[in-house]
Amino acid sequence: MSEYQIETLEEEKQQYIVVKLGDEQYGLDISYIDNIVVMQKITRVPKAPEYYAGVINLRGEVVPVMSAHRKMGLGDDTITKATRIIILKLEVQGLVGILVDEVREVVTLGESEIDRSAQNKKNQSTFINGIGKNGEDLISLFDITALIDQVD
Repeated sequence: MSEYQIETLEEEKQQYIVVKLGDEQYGLDISYIDNIVVMQKITRVPKAPEYYAGVINLRGEVVPVMSAHRKMGLGDDTITKATRIIILKLEVQGLVGILVDEVREVVTLGESEIDRSAQNKKNQSTFINGIGKNGEDLISLFDITALIDQVD
């Protein structure tokens, strides 16, 4: 058997940025993340959907910013020193910002640490594609495309 035919039995692992929205922890697939920026002035856009906070100027580029709180029906954002804008790089939409209460850490989860059957149990479940188990902590894993694409 050649070295190219040997397959490893290790499970594939994926990294997630853990963020807080209210008292809950959510994971964003790190492969979508372009940047994390401190809170800055957001310019409101008239007649935009309620869940869009507005736009920011990021290194000369206008980037739309969405409120994850409002999109998921969790109320309005509370801006603090810990508030961050996660800049996602998406194939179709380009750069999109998501407002979060706090960025906690980066975790690595394997498929055995993710429960995909829990995704239909909550109102915001359309935005969640699984629950990650990181030690004693449970982390709701965002389905980025559903969060960005779904129109109310």
